Amino acid sequence: MYSGVLARYSEFLPVTPATPRITLGEGDTPLVRSPRLEKELGCGELYFKLEGCNPTGSFKDRGMVVAVAKAVEAASAAIICASTGNTSASAACYGAICGLSTIVIVPRGNIALGKLAQAIVYGAKILAIDGNFDQALEMVRTLVEKHPVTLVNSINPHRIEGQKTAAFEIVDSLGEAPDFLFIPVGNAGNITAYWKGFVEYYAAGKSSQKPRMMGFEAEGAAPIVRGERVPNPETVATAIRIGNPASWKGAVAARDESGGVIDSVTDDQILEAYRLMASKGGVFGEPASAASLAGLLKWSGKLDLSGKRVVCVVTGSGLKDPDTAMRGSPSLVELPAEVSDVERALGWGT
Repeated sequence: MYSGVLARYSEFLPVTPATPRITLGEGDTPLVRSPRLEKELGCGELYFKLEGCNPTGSFKDRGMVVAVAKAVEAASAAIICASTGNTSASAACYGAICGLSTIVIVPRGNIALGKLAQAIVYGAKILAIDGNFDQALEMVRTLVEKHPVTLVNSINPHRIEGQKTAAFEIVDSLGEAPDFLFIPVGNAGNITAYWKGFVEYYAAGKSSQKPRMMGFEAEGAAPIVRGERVPNPETVATAIRIGNPASWKGAVAARDESGGVIDSVTDDQILEAYRLMASKGGVFGEPASAASLAGLLKWSGKLDLSGKRVVCVVTGSGLKDPDTAMRGSPSLVELPAEVSDVERALGWGT
């Protein structure tokens, strides 16, 4: 039986004998090869890291289990976060199993209903503000200075510690670090964490190389690419609709130290990759997840990928945001329950 992130990678995590080894089975997510897409893109090998297979359907669970375990160790009675959706779902879930009060602040009208439903059913206290994620994060930062509550956004270093375990798993699965890692960038904690993981595994002698980190923001929410804060970020990829990333410096360090890039992709490119990832790769990720493949599509002609191992991180399940999948899709064909009518609809003349 899989024992969870805290137990499997305890030697690389900030755990003590007093840290509760809580788990819902987070981590150990599949690394799935995509022969059809790797051939089209000219990669030696192309893999998708399916983080939507975590307990609440996103990569957030890796860091949240560490952050919440440390909050319990510190005898905290409550946790709080700002969220575009996935963080709130994860915090509410792990808070629930540990008996902690969970408070989430979200931007009103800018959170996918699938994610909001999770936070609701796990029993979080949800406050929707007339503002964006960046304003929500500023608010929770102020609140934790005034009240005895633990902040579990990725500015909490325990979140980064947990999220780096995905890099460990990639090396464990492949036997070596990939040549390139393509990853969405929103609040920038994940690219920071992956790079930290690859560096630590390299230092421990578990890999002989480190990947080039290829991070991609949405064009309408691309503060790192622009070099300035974006006051009103806009993108169909709600999970990365962030104009002032908390881990900005960490993301830039990951880019520079790895010889990688941080670039942007348009909403059209994200949606094209979103559908391509499903129709040719068999992977249904949420729109933000598709920024990784969109980045690979954009850069495939600029890089020598022949013989190279490439990993695209799929940060969350497509079931988080079913409205995007249905929007613009063909209407269902409704027919009488007759074989002849079905044959005609399919063009199977008799």
